[in-house]
Amino acid sequence: MKNSVVGVRFKPAGKKYYFTPRDIELEKGDRVVVETVRGLELGEVMEPQKVIDDDTLSSSLKPIIRKATKKDKEAAQRNRDEISEVMRLCQKHVDNHELEMKLLDAEYTLDRSKLIIYFNAEGRIDFRELVKDLANEFRLRIELRQVGARDGAKFLGGIGPCGLLLCCNTFLGEFETVSIKMAKNQNLSLNPSNISGLCGKLLCCIRYEDETYVAHREGMPKMNTRVTTSEGRGKVISKNILERTVKVHLENDTVKHFAVSELEDIEDYDALEFVNNDK
Repeated sequence: MKNSVVGVRFKPAGKKYYFTPRDIELEKGDRVVVETVRGLELGEVMEPQKVIDDDTLSSSLKPIIRKATKKDKEAAQRNRDEISEVMRLCQKHVDNHELEMKLLDAEYTLDRSKLIIYFNAEGRIDFRELVKDLANEFRLRIELRQVGARDGAKFLGGIGPCGLLLCCNTFLGEFETVSIKMAKNQNLSLNPSNISGLCGKLLCCIRYEDETYVAHREGMPKMNTRVTTSEGRGKVISKNILERTVKVHLENDTVKHFAVSELEDIEDYDALEFVNNDK
Protein backbone atom coordinates (compact mmCIF):
# COMPACT_ATOMS: atom_id res chain seq x y z
CA MET A 1 0.00 0.00 0.00
CA LYS A 2 1.19 3.51 -0.83
CA ASN A 3 1.13 6.42 1.59
CA SER A 4 1.46 10.15 0.99
CA VAL A 5 3.81 11.55 3.63
CA VAL A 6 5.98 14.50 4.61
CA GLY A 7 9.20 14.28 6.64
CA VAL A 8 9.18 16.31 9.85
CA ARG A 9 11.91 16.96 12.38
CA PHE A 10 11.72 18.65 15.76
CA LYS A 11 15.30 19.80 16.22
CA PRO A 12 17.84 21.27 13.75
CA ALA A 13 19.89 18.06 13.68
CA GLY A 14 17.10 15.77 14.80
CA LYS A 15 15.73 12.54 13.45
CA LYS A 16 13.19 12.64 10.63
CA TYR A 17 9.68 11.28 11.22
CA TYR A 18 6.93 10.72 8.67
CA PHE A 19 3.41 12.13 9.00
CA THR A 20 0.49 12.15 6.62
CA PRO A 21 -0.31 15.69 5.42
CA ARG A 22 -4.01 14.95 4.82
CA ASP A 23 -5.26 17.78 2.57
CA ILE A 24 -2.84 20.39 3.94
CA GLU A 25 -0.53 21.91 1.32
CA LEU A 26 2.99 21.88 2.77
CA GLU A 27 6.42 22.90 1.55
CA LYS A 28 9.89 22.35 2.90
CA GLY A 29 10.53 24.73 5.80
CA ASP A 30 6.88 25.02 6.87
CA ARG A 31 6.28 24.77 10.62
CA VAL A 32 3.58 22.28 11.58
CA VAL A 33 1.80 21.05 14.70
CA VAL A 34 1.67 17.29 15.12
CA GLU A 35 0.68 14.86 17.85
CA THR A 36 3.40 12.45 18.95
CA VAL A 37 3.60 9.90 21.76
CA ARG A 38 4.83 12.79 23.93
CA GLY A 39 1.96 15.17 23.13
CA LEU A 40 1.52 18.15 20.80
CA GLU A 41 4.80 19.28 19.27
CA LEU A 42 5.97 21.92 16.83
CA GLY A 43 8.05 20.56 13.97
CA GLU A 44 9.52 21.65 10.67
CA VAL A 45 8.88 20.05 7.29
CA MET A 46 12.30 18.96 6.06
CA GLU A 47 11.15 16.69 3.25
CA PRO A 48 8.24 17.71 0.98
CA GLN A 49 5.31 15.48 0.21
CA LYS A 50 6.09 12.14 -1.42
CA VAL A 51 4.66 8.63 -1.71
CA ILE A 52 6.25 5.70 0.11
CA ASP A 53 5.42 2.02 0.65
CA ASP A 54 4.01 0.64 3.90
CA ASP A 55 7.07 -1.56 4.45
CA THR A 56 9.32 1.49 4.79
CA LEU A 57 7.39 2.70 7.86
CA SER A 58 8.50 1.69 11.34
CA SER A 59 5.19 2.71 12.95
CA SER A 60 1.68 3.77 12.03
CA LEU A 61 1.32 7.18 10.42
CA LYS A 62 -0.14 10.08 12.36
CA PRO A 63 -1.62 13.13 10.65
CA ILE A 64 -0.39 16.69 10.53
CA ILE A 65 -2.84 18.57 12.73
CA ARG A 66 -2.30 22.01 11.21
CA LYS A 67 0.19 24.46 9.88
CA ALA A 68 1.71 26.31 12.81
CA THR A 69 -0.03 29.57 13.57
CA LYS A 70 1.57 32.69 14.97
CA LYS A 71 0.17 31.70 18.36
CA ASP A 72 1.80 28.24 18.09
CA LYS A 73 5.19 29.74 17.26
CA GLU A 74 4.96 32.23 20.11
CA ALA A 75 4.04 29.45 22.54
CA ALA A 76 7.00 27.38 21.39
CA GLN A 77 9.32 30.35 21.83
CA ARG A 78 8.02 31.00 25.37
CA ASN A 79 8.66 27.36 26.21
CA ARG A 80 12.24 27.62 24.95
CA ASP A 81 12.83 30.87 26.82
CA GLU A 82 11.99 29.16 30.12
CA ILE A 83 14.38 26.23 29.71
CA SER A 84 17.36 27.91 31.39
CA GLU A 85 15.30 28.45 34.55
CA VAL A 86 13.91 24.91 34.27
CA MET A 87 17.45 23.52 34.16
CA ARG A 88 18.47 25.57 37.17
CA LEU A 89 15.56 24.25 39.24
CA CYS A 90 16.11 20.68 38.06
CA GLN A 91 19.77 20.87 39.02
CA LYS A 92 18.81 22.11 42.48
CA HIS A 93 16.64 19.03 43.04
CA VAL A 94 19.29 16.70 41.61
CA ASP A 95 21.81 18.16 44.07
CA ASN A 96 19.34 17.79 46.94
CA HIS A 97 18.98 14.09 46.20
CA GLU A 98 22.75 13.72 45.62
CA LEU A 99 22.18 11.86 42.37
CA GLU A 100 25.14 11.17 40.06
CA MET A 101 23.53 12.34 36.86
CA LYS A 102 24.41 15.05 34.37
CA LEU A 103 21.52 17.16 33.13
CA LEU A 104 21.75 17.82 29.39
CA ASP A 105 18.60 19.58 28.26
CA ALA A 106 14.88 19.90 28.83
CA GLU A 107 11.86 20.71 26.69
CA TYR A 108 8.15 21.30 27.09
CA THR A 109 5.64 19.83 24.71
CA LEU A 110 3.87 22.57 22.79
CA ASP A 111 0.75 22.33 24.95
CA ARG A 112 2.87 22.15 28.13
CA SER A 113 1.26 18.85 29.09
CA LYS A 114 4.67 17.34 29.77
CA LEU A 115 8.23 18.36 30.59
CA ILE A 116 10.93 16.04 29.21
CA ILE A 117 14.33 16.20 30.92
CA TYR A 118 17.36 14.54 29.34
CA PHE A 119 20.31 13.35 31.36
CA ASN A 120 23.42 11.22 31.15
CA ALA A 121 24.68 8.85 33.84
CA GLU A 122 27.16 6.00 34.14
CA GLY A 123 24.63 3.45 35.36
CA ARG A 124 21.01 3.13 36.37
CA ILE A 125 19.62 5.95 38.49
CA ASP A 126 16.74 5.64 40.95
CA PHE A 127 15.03 8.95 40.28
CA ARG A 128 11.55 8.16 41.63
CA GLU A 129 11.79 10.70 44.45
CA LEU A 130 13.29 13.24 42.10
CA VAL A 131 10.33 12.88 39.72
CA LYS A 132 7.92 13.51 42.59
CA ASP A 133 9.75 16.71 43.56
CA LEU A 134 9.90 17.92 39.97
CA ALA A 135 6.19 17.21 39.45
CA ASN A 136 5.43 19.32 42.53
CA GLU A 137 7.79 22.04 41.30
CA PHE A 138 6.37 22.36 37.78
CA ARG A 139 2.83 21.04 38.29
CA LEU A 140 2.78 18.85 35.20
CA ARG A 141 3.86 15.41 33.99
CA ILE A 142 7.60 14.80 34.15
CA GLU A 143 9.54 12.43 31.92
CA LEU A 144 13.18 11.81 32.78
CA ARG A 145 15.02 10.29 29.83
CA GLN A 146 18.50 8.81 30.17
CA VAL A 147 20.55 9.02 26.96
CA GLY A 148 23.87 7.51 25.92
CA ALA A 149 27.24 9.15 25.45
CA ARG A 150 26.66 9.91 21.77
CA ASP A 151 23.33 11.59 22.43
CA GLY A 152 24.96 13.51 25.25
CA ALA A 153 27.47 15.01 22.82
CA LYS A 154 24.64 15.76 20.40
CA PHE A 155 22.87 17.80 23.08
CA LEU A 156 25.93 19.68 24.30
CA GLY A 157 27.82 20.19 21.03
CA GLY A 158 31.47 21.15 20.79
CA ILE A 159 34.47 21.11 18.47
CA GLY A 160 35.66 17.84 16.97
CA PRO A 161 39.31 16.85 16.41
CA CYS A 162 38.93 18.13 12.82
CA GLY A 163 38.39 21.65 14.19
CA LEU A 164 34.75 21.81 13.05
CA LEU A 165 31.51 21.72 15.02
CA LEU A 166 30.41 18.18 15.89
CA CYS A 167 28.57 16.43 13.06
CA CYS A 168 25.97 15.03 15.47
CA ASN A 169 25.14 18.53 16.68
CA THR A 170 24.92 20.14 13.25
CA PHE A 171 23.51 17.77 10.64
CA LEU A 172 23.48 14.08 11.63
CA GLY A 173 19.85 13.16 12.26
CA GLU A 174 20.56 9.57 13.23
CA PHE A 175 23.59 7.67 14.45
CA GLU A 176 24.85 4.84 12.29
CA THR A 177 27.00 1.93 13.40
CA VAL A 178 30.74 2.58 13.42
CA SER A 179 33.09 -0.35 14.00
CA ILE A 180 36.77 -0.84 14.74
CA LYS A 181 36.88 -2.86 11.52
CA MET A 182 36.11 0.32 9.58
CA ALA A 183 39.08 2.05 11.23
CA LYS A 184 41.33 -0.88 10.31
CA ASN A 185 39.96 -0.79 6.79
CA GLN A 186 41.19 2.81 6.45
CA ASN A 187 44.60 2.09 8.00
CA LEU A 188 43.84 4.47 10.85
CA SER A 189 45.79 4.43 14.07
CA LEU A 190 43.91 2.29 16.57
CA ASN A 191 44.96 4.51 19.47
CA PRO A 192 41.63 5.38 21.16
CA SER A 193 42.61 9.04 21.49
CA ASN A 194 42.99 9.26 17.70
CA ILE A 195 39.76 7.59 16.63
CA SER A 196 37.38 8.62 19.41
CA GLY A 197 35.12 11.67 19.52
CA LEU A 198 34.21 13.90 22.46
CA CYS A 199 31.62 11.30 23.46
CA GLY A 200 34.35 8.70 23.91
CA LYS A 201 32.91 6.53 21.13
CA LEU A 202 34.37 5.87 17.68
CA LEU A 203 34.26 8.94 15.43
CA CYS A 204 31.10 9.05 13.31
CA CYS A 205 33.13 10.29 10.34
CA ILE A 206 34.97 6.96 10.12
CA ARG A 207 31.83 5.65 8.45
CA TYR A 208 31.71 8.39 5.80
CA GLU A 209 34.58 6.98 3.71
CA ASP A 210 34.19 3.30 4.56
CA GLU A 211 32.43 2.32 1.33
CA THR A 212 35.10 4.08 -0.72
CA TYR A 213 37.89 2.27 1.10
CA VAL A 214 36.11 -1.07 0.75
CA ALA A 215 35.73 -0.54 -3.00
CA HIS A 216 39.36 0.58 -3.47
CA ARG A 217 40.77 -2.32 -1.46
CA GLU A 218 39.05 -4.83 -3.72
CA GLY A 219 41.67 -6.89 -5.51
CA MET A 220 44.69 -5.20 -3.90
CA PRO A 221 47.55 -7.47 -2.76
CA LYS A 222 47.95 -7.95 0.98
CA MET A 223 50.99 -6.78 2.87
CA ASN A 224 54.17 -8.89 2.42
CA THR A 225 52.72 -10.53 -0.70
CA ARG A 226 55.26 -11.53 -3.38
CA VAL A 227 54.54 -9.81 -6.68
CA THR A 228 56.07 -9.58 -10.14
CA THR A 229 56.61 -6.14 -11.66
CA SER A 230 58.14 -4.82 -14.86
CA GLU A 231 61.38 -4.46 -12.89
CA GLY A 232 61.40 -7.90 -11.32
CA ARG A 233 60.07 -9.75 -8.28
CA GLY A 234 59.54 -8.12 -4.92
CA LYS A 235 57.47 -7.88 -1.75
CA VAL A 236 54.66 -5.42 -0.99
CA ILE A 237 55.74 -3.31 1.98
CA SER A 238 53.07 -0.58 1.96
CA LYS A 239 49.89 0.43 0.15
CA ASN A 240 48.04 3.59 -0.82
CA ILE A 241 44.46 2.38 -0.89
CA LEU A 242 42.82 5.46 -2.41
CA GLU A 243 45.41 5.73 -5.21
CA ARG A 244 45.50 1.93 -5.57
CA THR A 245 49.30 1.84 -5.57
CA VAL A 246 51.78 -0.32 -3.69
CA LYS A 247 55.38 0.14 -2.58
CA VAL A 248 57.46 -2.89 -3.52
CA HIS A 249 60.82 -3.93 -2.10
CA LEU A 250 62.47 -5.48 -5.14
CA GLU A 251 64.98 -8.34 -5.08
CA ASN A 252 67.73 -5.97 -6.23
CA ASP A 253 67.21 -4.16 -2.90
CA THR A 254 65.51 -1.10 -4.38
CA VAL A 255 62.08 0.19 -3.45
CA LYS A 256 59.64 1.46 -6.08
CA HIS A 257 55.96 2.37 -6.38
CA PHE A 258 53.61 0.59 -8.78
CA ALA A 259 49.95 0.89 -9.62
CA VAL A 260 48.06 -2.31 -8.83
CA SER A 261 47.08 -2.50 -12.50
CA GLU A 262 50.81 -2.57 -13.42
CA LEU A 263 51.55 -5.69 -11.39
CA GLU A 264 52.22 -8.59 -13.76
CA ASP A 265 51.68 -11.34 -11.24
CA ILE A 266 50.59 -11.74 -7.63
CA GLU A 267 51.76 -14.68 -5.55
CA ASP A 268 48.41 -16.44 -5.26
CA TYR A 269 44.67 -15.88 -5.23
CA ASP A 270 44.46 -15.82 -1.41
CA ALA A 271 46.91 -12.91 -1.34
CA LEU A 272 44.27 -10.60 -2.77
CA GLU A 273 41.87 -8.59 -0.64
CA PHE A 274 38.15 -9.07 -1.14
CA VAL A 275 35.25 -7.06 0.19
CA ASN A 276 33.36 -10.06 1.53
CA ASN A 277 36.14 -11.68 3.55
CA ASP A 278 38.88 -9.18 4.39
CA LYS A 279 37.99 -5.54 4.70
